[in-house]
Amino acid sequence: MIFAKIDFINLLPVHVFLKKRIQSSQIKAIINYKKSYPSKINKKLKTSKVDSAFISSIASRGEKRLDYGIIARKDVRSVILIPGENKADYQSETSNALAKVLNLKGEVLIGDKALKFFHENPDIEIIDLALEWKKKYNLPFVFAALTYRKNGKYLKNIMKTFKKREVKIPQYILKEYSNRSNISCENILEYLKRIDYDITNKEKKALKKFLQLSRGLK
Repeated sequence: MIFAKIDFINLLPVHVFLKKRIQSSQIKAIINYKKSYPSKINKKLKTSKVDSAFISSIASRGEKRLDYGIIARKDVRSVILIPGENKADYQSETSNALAKVLNLKGEVLIGDKALKFFHENPDIEIIDLALEWKKKYNLPFVFAALTYRKNGKYLKNIMKTFKKREVKIPQYILKEYSNRSNISCENILEYLKRIDYDITNKEKKALKKFLQLSRGLK
């Protein structure tokens, strides 16, 4: 099974879980090798270069999905818009579409760089896109969904024991991500409290609504 990972902090608990859960050293190597940003992973799955991945919600339309995703229930701090001239983030199709759905204009920033910007620029006006979605529709926002092209039963079996609250992130991994992103360990841990992964009925409703609203966007 070739599993691609979004190489952002928001999936850190999932990666730590998979590292412990999957015993095959070959699969571990594949998971670590096939890593990139969301929009690139979308293309890899669509062209069957990988078997499964967390892909952008907007790209999950028509794909087989498991009930896991990257979910924000209020402000998330890693998907933001700086008011002003429109500028899309090449790394995320979903966040760019979300800004359009919300009719907001400005520069979209996502992922670790957005979280870093948030903490380093407290005096600059930013709009948290997950929070704006929550205000407008009173729903969580699903930024990515766990999808697969094959080996779905195997993937479901692996993920069935995943519980975010039970995942303890080793200090050496936390420090590695902190050094790489220039975000403090404390801010990373605080940020991860804002991310959930289980897709239940409310999240399914939110995802369906977003896919409906974003249909036909350019």
